[in-house]
Amino acid sequence: MLILIFNSGSSSLKFELFESKGKTLKSLYKGGFDNHGKPIKNFEALVKNAIQELLKKRVLENSAEIQAVGHRVVHGGEKYTKPTKITTTVIKEIRKLCKLAPLHNPPNLECILATKKLLPFAAQVAVFDTAFHQTMPEKAYLYGVPYSFYKKFGVRRYGFHGTSHQYVFEQAQKRLGEKATRRTITCHLGNGCSITAILDGKVIDTSMGFTPLEGVPMGTRSGDIDPAIIFYLLQRGFSAVEIEETLNKKSGLLGVSEISGDVRDLWAKYQKKNPAAIRTLEWFAYRIAKYIGAYTATLGGLDCVVFTGGIGENAGYLRKWIMSYFPKFPKNRVLTVKTDEELKIAEETEKLLISN
Repeated sequence: MLILIFNSGSSSLKFELFESKGKTLKSLYKGGFDNHGKPIKNFEALVKNAIQELLKKRVLENSAEIQAVGHRVVHGGEKYTKPTKITTTVIKEIRKLCKLAPLHNPPNLECILATKKLLPFAAQVAVFDTAFHQTMPEKAYLYGVPYSFYKKFGVRRYGFHGTSHQYVFEQAQKRLGEKATRRTITCHLGNGCSITAILDGKVIDTSMGFTPLEGVPMGTRSGDIDPAIIFYLLQRGFSAVEIEETLNKKSGLLGVSEISGDVRDLWAKYQKKNPAAIRTLEWFAYRIAKYIGAYTATLGGLDCVVFTGGIGENAGYLRKWIMSYFPKFPKNRVLTVKTDEELKIAEETEKLLISN
């Protein structure tokens, strides 16, 4: 079986072709398009280009060879807790969920519609970024706002990066075994950052919330703040649009350092004893450690910590700083795992289609 995976964003599209061979999936080709932050206006053209690239590179002889397509869909709400075969009804539901993820679900949906048109005979599967987190108990996902906000408008913690958290947790299990990973905290640290607490293979809490803005600080996102700051800024003449733009694109590492949202730039400055870089990186490590400490309490202890993402995988000094807050925690239970969302989507797509 040949499985094509699409991971679409508002300004980028990644794709990878896998071949299913028995119990293994082999990557045959990967590629992508980046519009450098500018919204993509024509996903159909990009999907067509991806297929043409596979044909040109002779990875495919004919597009009809593609038997399945797996799509990353950011928001599945409470309805979708596992990978789902895409039908007309599912498309309608993903469209409804655009109100909860206005930056992410629309491009996911456009990619799905384009693929259905260009590869009409391939089975289409949606793998939801929120699905892995839907085992969270009510006490973890409710906010301290009127309960009617949850019932009427869906205001609750959903969590994101679920495919990545699930993949690296499963890799940790393979390395250490189930007993040594019973109480695990996974840290996805990249331009977007999230921390997840996993007990016996099920998520019990995660740092991103109703949107990907909540949680630990990120490259340009604020993470947790006192919500009254928003009202304070409104009273001082900032518009709602300006505040939203600031919290999403001008805060986090970029905002605190006033240098860069890229940890590599900050580390270079840190080594030259730049005060802003020192302040920012130490603050970042502290905020992550704070979440790990809180989740250790909710898990009733801690057996394993997994770091992934561009920062989690490559910034060894930062991992060391974070874990210095837990001096008695064994080093051999701190893992670095390279995430592979496309492979996980391919695995879930194959599993669903074989079971059906």
